Amino acid sequence: MLYPLSEDLRSVDDLPADARLPPIGPLATVHEGLRAAEPGIDLNDPVWGVLTGEGRSIEVDIGHHDPVEAIMLHVRGGGDDALAAIFRLGRGIGCRPVDLSEGDLLREGDPAAWHEFQSYRDQVFHDHP
Repeated sequence: MLYPLSEDLRSVDDLPADARLPPIGPLATVHEGLRAAEPGIDLNDPVWGVLTGEGRSIEVDIGHHDPVEAIMLHVRGGGDDALAAIFRLGRGIGCRPVDLSEGDLLREGDPAAWHEFQSYRDQVFHDHP
């Protein structure tokens, strides 16, 4: 997930229990930020983008809300380039990626966390085809 979280936040556990995040922004502004971050992103469907790369695809579920509240990423394939693309997308719209399998922030430059996520994802899809 991509959420508008401050850069100084160390963990989602540091958020107050009653925290309400602001929206990411208007749909048009979000599209501009995503395109600036990853010019190859396909946003022909305004609520569901696709970014493909070598050995991976990232589906970008923007949703129907305007302003956009959060973005769900569906990552298939892998490689360290996928992690870099996730961070570029997040920076392009002022967001930080949260790994829902671990329930905490993804750390840029931490391929171990990315590989743990891939293992988790692959196990889930293996067990539930």
